[in-house]
Amino acid sequence: MSWLGLSPLELVSALLSLWSVWLSMRRLLLAWPVTIVASLLYAEFFRELHLYSDLLLQIVFALCGVYGWLHWQSGIRQEGSVVVLRMRPREAWLSILAGIALTIALGTFMVHFTDATLPWLDAALTAFSLVGTFWEARQYIANWTLWIAVDLVYIVEYSWKHAYVTAILSAIFVVMAVFGLRDWRRVLAAQEETLG
Repeated sequence: MSWLGLSPLELVSALLSLWSVWLSMRRLLLAWPVTIVASLLYAEFFRELHLYSDLLLQIVFALCGVYGWLHWQSGIRQEGSVVVLRMRPREAWLSILAGIALTIALGTFMVHFTDATLPWLDAALTAFSLVGTFWEARQYIANWTLWIAVDLVYIVEYSWKHAYVTAILSAIFVVMAVFGLRDWRRVLAAQEETLG
């Protein structure tokens, strides 16, 4: 049964996802287990919408949640938050090329072997969401800039699929990513001042 025509599964997934991003903005380790649960719930929701790249993305998000959880544990400061890092240009370019390659591979598969709707857009968003998750797990400040761009496009995709709660969630994620970028910049500046 739905409330106002909205899926309860979508609502719960959205709320957990919001909490996860808020925890990540605060650089708190709890962000990762919450991400894992939200991702597994969203995987089922996207299966129902025939957004198979998004379904796969959520499964990978859950796996990345385990990686992020372990990686952040090694970078925790005494007060419980993680250190913010800059990414080397070479790693940024390699990540972007990997995103493009994954877009092509996943998009081709979805076009030829599934009934996926929006296969190329879904593939591109999935690929670059994976890049963003990798950057976040590695504590790179650039993850927030990529999330702003990806979530802006997600708003359009989810609106077109009438997944309005998730479209609104993506809009909220854009705002949160702007604040996350601001906060992580401030932390990075303080870290660099301490080292410099």
